[in-house]
Amino acid sequence: MINNKKVVVIMPAYNAEKTLEQTYKELYRDIVDEIILVDDNSSDKTKEVAKKLGITTIVHDVNKGYGGNQKTCYTAALKTGADIVIMVHPDYQYTPKLVPAMASMIAFGEYDAAIASRFIGKGALEGGMPLYKFVANKFLTLFQNLMIGERLTEYHTGFRAFSREVLETLPLKDCDDDFIFDNEMLALLFYKGFTAGQISCPTKYFPDASSINFMRSCKYGFGVLKVSMLFMLAKLGFYKSKIFKNGAKTLDLNEDLPYYAN
Repeated sequence: MINNKKVVVIMPAYNAEKTLEQTYKELYRDIVDEIILVDDNSSDKTKEVAKKLGITTIVHDVNKGYGGNQKTCYTAALKTGADIVIMVHPDYQYTPKLVPAMASMIAFGEYDAAIASRFIGKGALEGGMPLYKFVANKFLTLFQNLMIGERLTEYHTGFRAFSREVLETLPLKDCDDDFIFDNEMLALLFYKGFTAGQISCPTKYFPDASSINFMRSCKYGFGVLKVSMLFMLAKLGFYKSKIFKNGAKTLDLNEDLPYYAN
């Protein structure tokens, strides 16, 4: 806990057998009250490693996609009574050592969310980010800042933290089940009037770290442009797509989750 706030770390996992233990060992357990991993129907031994480490584990019997995995993660965290939920990828691309700093940004009421940015400092390219991803990230972030009216250094990091209020308010149930979920979530965060702080985060690109390929990166990029324009249209009152409409669905905390017990 930090400032009497329960801190839960979630791990959306897919074939993370080789990197999960290393990621887990760098979590500062003095402030993390619980860790929840959701295995999105991996073909390796991710769930067995998670249980060996004593991590609360949920297993999808079919692959639900990166966004679908996160929906289960956030639902499970809220069901435990979490006040602050921090997403840590178990592929060890981001250092878990920053969890206390990110939790503190929310626990003391300074921000509603915290984002670990690879673009504060020189971390991205030095960590091995491919040049085309670096350039695309910079362009998309500039475009989104113009459309959304914020000053983030990046919208595309997978290392992020949210308050309970944010997760109960945003209509995450109606968000996409693929990678664009991340971007929709941040657009909704600002659409609903919440605030986000940023922290510098080094990154590591290596063979066992998960990363989408060029074609999926292109699909994601066009999705980002679409989300940004839909945000602007909704803000101006011209057109509201599904996730920006009143009545869009929030997470269902009564949902039964497939916990792994073996």
